[in-house]
Amino acid sequence: MKIAVIGAGNIGNTLGKKWAKAEYSVTYGVRDPADPKYSHLHESGGVETIQAAIEPARVVLLAIPGDTVAEFAEEYQDVLEGKLIIDATNNIHGGPMNNLEVLYRKTQNTQLIRAFNTLGWENFETPMIAGQQVDLFFCGHSGARPITEKLIADTGLRPIYLGPMEKAELVDGLTKVWFELVFELGHKRRLMLKLVEED
Repeated sequence: MKIAVIGAGNIGNTLGKKWAKAEYSVTYGVRDPADPKYSHLHESGGVETIQAAIEPARVVLLAIPGDTVAEFAEEYQDVLEGKLIIDATNNIHGGPMNNLEVLYRKTQNTQLIRAFNTLGWENFETPMIAGQQVDLFFCGHSGARPITEKLIADTGLRPIYLGPMEKAELVDGLTKVWFELVFELGHKRRLMLKLVEED
């Protein structure tokens, strides 16, 4: 399966490396593929223009600043048609933290997923804390759930599905809890929220 990773920061790079190791075909989409600052990305996949990365992909991971998604979706709406889009962005300057509504309005025939936004990237890189597997809570299109759960599991995380796209605010609430614990209360970034059930 081909995956386009849009965004070359810690989230995109970390997940791209994980998926490449799991033998997915990963291509990073960036504005200027020739820029030397992206040379490290070649270790885990190809580096192309954003359009060239998206065109052959089944899955598109958005790991760009949250406030740039509307412009991105407007520019690439034609090539995004029919894709499974994972919104890992966070709007930290107000309004909804997710961009699912924006993507829903500006794209056609897509399957939208909200995932990889509730934790710091360090927990994706090393998905075990205190001997326990890190849980990743997500929501979105039910038809895309099996693929998404496999993508999450192949990074070493445990997928926890919270329901359809309308549950995005619930997922985002967990993001806000993580942000509060880390950025306001001074807890370490290697921190997770865990679902534990009694047998």
